[in-house]
Amino acid sequence: MAPGTATAAYELRFGAGRISLDLLATAHPCERFVSVEVLCAWITGSGLVPPHTPLGHADASWVTGFREVRACTDQLVRGALAGPASWPSYDRALERVNDLARAAPPAPRAVRGVDGSLVRRLERPPVCAELLGALARDVLELLTDPVARAGLRECEGDNCPLVYLDTSRGRRRRWCSSEVCGNRERVARHRRRAALARS
Repeated sequence: MAPGTATAAYELRFGAGRISLDLLATAHPCERFVSVEVLCAWITGSGLVPPHTPLGHADASWVTGFREVRACTDQLVRGALAGPASWPSYDRALERVNDLARAAPPAPRAVRGVDGSLVRRLERPPVCAELLGALARDVLELLTDPVARAGLRECEGDNCPLVYLDTSRGRRRRWCSSEVCGNRERVARHRRRAALARS
């Protein structure tokens, strides 16, 4: 893969409503964390760290760690969607996420930007455990908040397993992304109508 080709905006999707749910999107339709560079692009793009945070110290162990927290998050979120009967089968994932959540997130600072306004920076470059801890805390907050948990939805798009937080008015959102799955559905609907009109 050529440098820079794996970080195109269409390849890294955000907008699921929580950073832990955005993490799940990195495994669909294929594995996105294929390199440290792509992982670092996701870390920055997701807002886990402020823009321009140095991440040159990241290595392959970070990819392994993020994939592990993603797998645990997926099990816990799917368990929440399935209901209480499935919860005991996810105890191991819950234990791991609880362990990861013990790490304090990176310490933020407010500094003056070039225009004089305050911008967020980190005290120092983050270590992997801090970032995994922030992700683990996000999924625990999501799943222990009854209102947020009630807003979890699985995309209604064809062959799309992504989960998002429905905060729309009336809770009528149907797709993980209106631009991706929603657009596919509208195109398919248009083709069906056109085919009926021709026959």
